[in-house]
Amino acid sequence: MYVVIGATGNTGRAVAETLLASGKKVRVVGRSAERLKPLIKKGAEPFVGSVDDPSAMARAFQGAKAVYAMVPPNYTAENPRADQNKIGDALARALAEARVTHVVNLSSLGAHLSNGAGPISGLHDVEKRLSTLSGAHIVHLRPAYFMENFLLNIPLIKGQGINGSPMRPDIPMPMIATQDIATEAVRLLLDLGFSGKTTRELMGPRDLSMVEATRIIGSAIGKPDLPYVQFPYEQAEKAMAGMGLSAGMAQAMTEMYRGFNEGAIRSAEGRSTRNTTATSLEEFAKRFAAAYAA
Repeated sequence: MYVVIGATGNTGRAVAETLLASGKKVRVVGRSAERLKPLIKKGAEPFVGSVDDPSAMARAFQGAKAVYAMVPPNYTAENPRADQNKIGDALARALAEARVTHVVNLSSLGAHLSNGAGPISGLHDVEKRLSTLSGAHIVHLRPAYFMENFLLNIPLIKGQGINGSPMRPDIPMPMIATQDIATEAVRLLLDLGFSGKTTRELMGPRDLSMVEATRIIGSAIGKPDLPYVQFPYEQAEKAMAGMGLSAGMAQAMTEMYRGFNEGAIRSAEGRSTRNTTATSLEEFAKRFAAAYAA
């Protein structure tokens, strides 16, 4: 039995589907039975519960050979870091109670930073908490900026004819497709050859600036001259609040963008063949174009 946290999200869904396709028993955890239905139809066993409830998670983890763990983002949390720590503690207590021996935990590039990285610093705390577990072997995956983040800008592109964010236009940064994160997670979960507490960065195929990335996704939708605009932090915070983010989360996201812009959030390993993944932004742009046209 494999247990997958966040099974309705980008990486969790792909992990669950790949494990099911490999003929494995999979228990998928989510807050909503309705949203788990597509995975149930593929043979998954559902578990409806909250990840911040240690007793519920201990039941979810019973009999698990391995767990794919993560802290689902809560964009309405007034204190995002405290919320992340509450979930991390609940998961750690549940993993200990259920005596799970192998865990692949989704973290983030930059999670070596204890401060100054917004939500990523919260994931630093979660890594530290999970790594206190005795008898459990844990790999903390630290992927780069998700290519899927560009999908959130479709309304902006359609409405204003621009792509934009608080990120500087000119700094190259690693970008990864979430399917590649799932591929590595599944490889680790099926092999179970890892031991101790380790971290592994996942860097995508190459570094790209926001200007370069915008040109690639723009070309895919017939807008090769799509401009990229860097939004001031204050303006971005107001926009995030308008989208329903709490003030605390908007401030944390601004801290994260500032960390990227100032070079604080960066790879701790450096790029290598080991942490370079396959899917290019050009390949992802085909999916972006399909979503844009929908």
